[in-house]
Amino acid sequence: MRIEVRLFAILRERAGTPSLELELPVEATVADALRSLSQLETLRGVLERLPVQLAVNRDYAEPETVLQAHDELALIPPVSGGSASDGRQPRAALHVRITEEPLSLDDLARAVGDSRAGAIVAFQGVTREVERLDYEAYVEMARERIERIMRECIATHGLCAAAVEHRIGSVELGEPSVIVAVSAPHRSEAFDGAREAIDRLKAEAPIWKREHEADGAKRWAPGAEPSP
Repeated sequence: MRIEVRLFAILRERAGTPSLELELPVEATVADALRSLSQLETLRGVLERLPVQLAVNRDYAEPETVLQAHDELALIPPVSGGSASDGRQPRAALHVRITEEPLSLDDLARAVGDSRAGAIVAFQGVTREVERLDYEAYVEMARERIERIMRECIATHGLCAAAVEHRIGSVELGEPSVIVAVSAPHRSEAFDGAREAIDRLKAEAPIWKREHEADGAKRWAPGAEPSP
């Protein structure tokens, strides 16, 4: 059977066309179509690292959606200035959590393990100099903003997977308050992706901290106006 594939933005530029026809077996799925597309010279590699949403006949679809002859399959890359809002995961693994529970560096390093990855880089920020930090967050907005940051880092640096966890509540001296872990085919991509992720998270996510000194003094840590 034959279907039409619509391409947009970076995918359209890479393929050199806004649409193409694809020949598939009867009862093929969206995942089968993606595998066929990834074999095209112009799209090879980009579909493995770019988070895309999938739509069949203008309705969002999942990889297991069965295709019919003459269906229109659209591959939708991340929109400028926004992020997916329907909870679907990008093709690269992404994990974001804001929690009151202690964080585990080992767990996040395992979460970004990938057979394509030759490098895993993890960063953890720990409480220092003060007795403890109390973190407060606009949780819903912070989670959405961090997810957007990480999707953009995945696309920019060609990451295989990315994971972020951030504490709220009290974090004692020496304990991690945030962990970022990423994996990539090469170490330079992993280092660059992890650095951009933590730098942007600190600048953009609506999370605040109050410092508690051993003598009982406490103050809100100074910060910068969040980036839009």
